[in-house]
Amino acid sequence: MATRLPINVLFLCTGNSARSVMAEALLNVLSEGRFQAFSAGSFPSGTVQPIAAELARAFGYAAPLRSKSWDEFAGPDAPAIDIVITVCDNAAGEVCPIWPGQPVTAHWGVPDPAGVEGPDVQRRSAFQSAWAMLRQRVERLLALPLEALDRPALQRALREIGQVESA
Repeated sequence: MATRLPINVLFLCTGNSARSVMAEALLNVLSEGRFQAFSAGSFPSGTVQPIAAELARAFGYAAPLRSKSWDEFAGPDAPAIDIVITVCDNAAGEVCPIWPGQPVTAHWGVPDPAGVEGPDVQRRSAFQSAWAMLRQRVERLLALPLEALDRPALQRALREIGQVESA
């Protein structure tokens, strides 16, 4: 993979309100500048789930979080995206825009915590579980020897990360 830093990663989910936003925060904090993460949705909800925002802030992510369309990353003024990762099954099955630069793609399906109904403790538990799964996958991404991987090897490694069950 190219050694240009930071490596730009776009996390996609249909609504861009929870999972993709949490992945954005995790990678931006844990990568210490090696990666720049973004998130977007095919049909953005327009709001970030409060528990997702709370988890990101508590983890040290200070940048403003917002739900936005993936169209922001398909235009000529968009940052060059190196890696696109879908984190919800709906987004994985959608026809994505043609991304400038033809980024490597992978799917890291994570259960939707925003779909959990019930007492606050159940909802928080669902968000914490999604956060833990995403963190584990982001840590695996950060452990990859990127400078030693060509494009096909990186694609395989990223897809394998999405297939590993969380501990």
